[in-house]
Amino acid sequence: MSPLLIFIGLATYFLILLFIGHITSKTAGEDGYFLGNKQSIWWLVAIGMLSDSMSGVSFISVPGNVFAAKFYYMQVVIGYVIGYLVIAYILLPLYYKHNVTSIYSYLNTRFGTIHQKTGALFFVLSRLTGSAGRLFLTAAILQKFLFSQWDIPFVVTVAFIIGLILAYTIKGGIRTLVFTDALQSLFLVGGLVVCIAIMISKTPSVVDHGAFRVVADSELSQIFNFNFWQKTFFLKQIIGGMFLCIAMTGLDQNMMQKNLSCKSLGEAQKNMLTTAGVVFFVNLLFLSLGIFMIEYLKSVDPGLLDPNHYADKKVLTDMFFPHIALDLLGPIAGMAFVLGLSAATFSSADSVLTTLTTSTYIDVLGIDSRTDLTTEQKHKRRVILHIAFSVLLLLAILVFYAFVKTTVINLVLDIANYTYGPLLGLFTLGIFTKAKPKGWGVLIISLLAPLLCYFLVNYVAKDAKYQIGYELLLINGLLSFIGYYLLSKIQNKSQSV
Repeated sequence: MSPLLIFIGLATYFLILLFIGHITSKTAGEDGYFLGNKQSIWWLVAIGMLSDSMSGVSFISVPGNVFAAKFYYMQVVIGYVIGYLVIAYILLPLYYKHNVTSIYSYLNTRFGTIHQKTGALFFVLSRLTGSAGRLFLTAAILQKFLFSQWDIPFVVTVAFIIGLILAYTIKGGIRTLVFTDALQSLFLVGGLVVCIAIMISKTPSVVDHGAFRVVADSELSQIFNFNFWQKTFFLKQIIGGMFLCIAMTGLDQNMMQKNLSCKSLGEAQKNMLTTAGVVFFVNLLFLSLGIFMIEYLKSVDPGLLDPNHYADKKVLTDMFFPHIALDLLGPIAGMAFVLGLSAATFSSADSVLTTLTTSTYIDVLGIDSRTDLTTEQKHKRRVILHIAFSVLLLLAILVFYAFVKTTVINLVLDIANYTYGPLLGLFTLGIFTKAKPKGWGVLIISLLAPLLCYFLVNYVAKDAKYQIGYELLLINGLLSFIGYYLLSKIQNKSQSV
């Protein structure tokens, strides 16, 4: 596909986003930036949640990963659906009851300031690294198929993308994102459907036997793995997926802030349940795309399916979809791919700048509660934070560019397993116990639990027959919970002596 066509498509797409950003930010104000004036339409939020949940990593890595891991990812998705139910009926009522802007304000109400700052700092770390990984993948693909053709360095490519995102989010915040994310979800699904339709029409085996039959008969469409010792054992992945969803959505300011902008708890719950159904269906489409890609490559480029070739270059599967869409299927599929990928990725990246700013502004620095600052001074600090996080996101992406050696979806989920554990432990302690640990011991435990998990995975279980998978987040959260609970007991005992 011509680099010029790719550029025209991207330019048109961003002009649309900039126009929406301009219109929605006119009456946004500070309350509009943080919570959309509490007037967000639930079904628009639900549509936008799809692109937030999927990201460019799903758009690229999930289909390619079918080659190595069959349909086992659907086990994780089933866990996601269960997690969405927990969020809808346990976490959302809690957040609406306390009328929070940042969900980590609950930790302040329940425990104290240190706990709020600890939760917020782990969110910042989690989201910054996770979003950098997602945006890195898209930037790398655009670099390969577009910007490198014009000898533009990778750092300029990333800076250009982040600069455009900054332009349409810095003023409108959540009020803008509700609309832009909904539009981007439509581009994501539309791009996926167009690419699948064109690929099917050009794949003889699918044309002859039908798409449904090809997927059903493929040995790669196996959903459940019953081998207990493997990372992809079905109970590990369902339970792991459930806790990943609870942590990465329900305990994540980035995912919750738009939910909190709905008019009522009931509407926020409808949004969450709708999101669960849509995410399940779209992930099934992505995995089916993986089989269609393999069938297509068998007929036009079977060398990419050589197992030995794959074993040497695991990250190659992330390039299956871009290679097919941009080099083989023609300009219509190429444009659909570029717009779908851009929508999936930029929805995640644009919202993270707003929510990282929100959490740092409220939880870490406490600017919202400072009475010594005028409204204008608070506004300036918020703008500075928004810009600062765009710079940090750029730097984090460059780190990924220098060191990433695996499929990005696995890397992003591995990071989540370590960084969301303390958040899971803190919220579980607050909701289900009366324990109240105090002081900086909370932060120490929050750092020790992930370190213990790293030691467990890389040293204790490294050579063992049992492989630790997505259940690592549960182990991390459990270690954190036990640490916080014991700290509370020790402190209470010492006070009573």
